[in-house]
Amino acid sequence: MRLTSFNGVLKARQTYEIMTAEDVGWSTNKIVLGKLSGRTAFRQRLKELGIELDSDDAVNKAFQRFKDLADKKADIFDEDLYALVSEEAAARLDEHWKLVHMNQASGTEQRPHAKVVLMEAGAEKRSESEGDGPVDATFKAIEKLAKSGSELLLYSVNAVTTGTESQDEVTVRLAKGGRVVNGVGADTDIVVASAKAYVSALNKLASKVERLNPQHSA
Repeated sequence: MRLTSFNGVLKARQTYEIMTAEDVGWSTNKIVLGKLSGRTAFRQRLKELGIELDSDDAVNKAFQRFKDLADKKADIFDEDLYALVSEEAAARLDEHWKLVHMNQASGTEQRPHAKVVLMEAGAEKRSESEGDGPVDATFKAIEKLAKSGSELLLYSVNAVTTGTESQDEVTVRLAKGGRVVNGVGADTDIVVASAKAYVSALNKLASKVERLNPQHSA
């Protein structure tokens, strides 16, 4: 993996909006669900948002992701649900790689270090690496196992909601052999979201289905 083009792009609304929805009397980031919300309320809110999942199994998996997220943050917003369902759709692709576990450490007096556990063909594989930052260390640890030889074209972070408990959505774009793919991951921990996005992109590269350059697709 070549990291020479590794550029973080933080898509904060404050950088391009001159006013907020609240400034003109609209409501945004509406709190819609919480930890005690049940499956019926979850499914109803998806319906109200125009989100349709194609099977009960897909709903069950999305609901489990919702419960996992509710354990991490008290308030769930519409934007959180969109990110959650997008991640669930990506997860339904054939998974050559699966993120099982990861942790990382960094600080003012230590070089960032990451450990990852990935699943490949039913077998757990472990790796660790140092890097210029926690995300860089995590990507390098994953790449030690994947050995994809891909080039990182884009690393983009979008804060789905505001506040210290915000869920971050990360996009990773990889290129190899003329193919360019995007991977997406979401989590309240930006490094975990980054790892999910990288693994998602690796799975698309591993897929035999040809994909267009995302910059040229509709």
